[in-house]
Amino acid sequence: MGGRSNTFNTPGVQEHAHFLKEVDEALKIRHSVVDLFERASLPSLPVEEKKKLLSFVVVGGGPTGVEFAAELHDFVLEDMAKLYPSLKDYVKITLLEAGDHILNMFDKRITEFAEQKFARDGIDVRLGSMVVKVGENEITAKERASGQVVSIPHGMVVWSTGIGARPEVVEFMKQLGQVNRRALVTDEWLRVEGSDNIYALGDCATINQRRVMEDIAVIFSKADKNNSGKLDLKEFKDVVGDIIERYPQVDIYLKKNQMRDMASLLKKSQESNIIVDIEYFKEALSKVDSQMKNLPATAQVAAQQGVYLADCFNRMEECEKYPEGPLRFRGVGRHRFRPFRYRHLGQFAPLGGEQTAAQLPGDWISIGHSTQWLWYSVYTSKQVSWRTRFLVVGDWGRRFIFGRDSSKI
Repeated sequence: MGGRSNTFNTPGVQEHAHFLKEVDEALKIRHSVVDLFERASLPSLPVEEKKKLLSFVVVGGGPTGVEFAAELHDFVLEDMAKLYPSLKDYVKITLLEAGDHILNMFDKRITEFAEQKFARDGIDVRLGSMVVKVGENEITAKERASGQVVSIPHGMVVWSTGIGARPEVVEFMKQLGQVNRRALVTDEWLRVEGSDNIYALGDCATINQRRVMEDIAVIFSKADKNNSGKLDLKEFKDVVGDIIERYPQVDIYLKKNQMRDMASLLKKSQESNIIVDIEYFKEALSKVDSQMKNLPATAQVAAQQGVYLADCFNRMEECEKYPEGPLRFRGVGRHRFRPFRYRHLGQFAPLGGEQTAAQLPGDWISIGHSTQWLWYSVYTSKQVSWRTRFLVVGDWGRRFIFGRDSSKI
């Protein structure tokens, strides 16, 4: 199902803005860019009208908006400028971002480099600018710092401010009683909450990770096999693996605080005495839930969810007989499958000019031309077949040799 572009009910967006979600929208954008240059090349057109037609506004400073602004800059500078040399100086690209920085989900070093590069390239980045209206010929934004409302003439607006649920999904959520949600809520096994045999993944869904503190009493009771009201190290070790598997925020908390295992967490709470009652147990785990975060709406997440679900469906009969999941703390036995776990493999942000920024696991940051070639190799490897790999690489090769296609076919 996926999602659709989130307009936040901003007036005029649906009528006057382009989106970056579907293939046909990408084709419309290319046709519009070429058409604007065609219209601006008319000799009888005043200079101010030429500037307005060639004013491109990109709304949203996330990875998609930044990549599009960079690609548009390259397309204009490297290809359209050769066909329309007299119009090159009239082109202006403006990037509007409501936050304090573009690419705010990346490391600060990448954010600063991107903002500096865009400044050198002549891309006007306006931070703290919230769009309040999109008109046919101008876009209106409110500057957070001054409170001033400014209007920017435009020939084209591209809207890239995140995703929202499709109407079909919204209707289904109402039927399930999931109101005031941005996406379908699933459990850790990607099963839609409120149903037994419906699963959802990708942009249309979000995982509702259960909190440790919601189950703290039953976790303690399950571990306290002799009903003594206290846990010793042996009792705790019997369930620690199930706790970490069922509640991934525990593992994240341990790694963030450089603790080797759960025993270290309990010792930290009560010094050297490892025998704890439920109050100490609650105190030790009280901050664990602060590590919970929603997964990003990216292809990397959706792809891993698809692989996970396919594996579960293929082994469903086997796992019915031999469950492999963690203990059911609120029930009997074990869960059929291990819950879904997202493994972050890094993220890229193409910045134009054959330069890319990469943030990979282990706080490894790479920026520049060499990273662009790393991005090429990763992008190619993620294609679904050798046919598409050759097509993509061939398309890049034609672009390097002959430039980008500027026809309207």
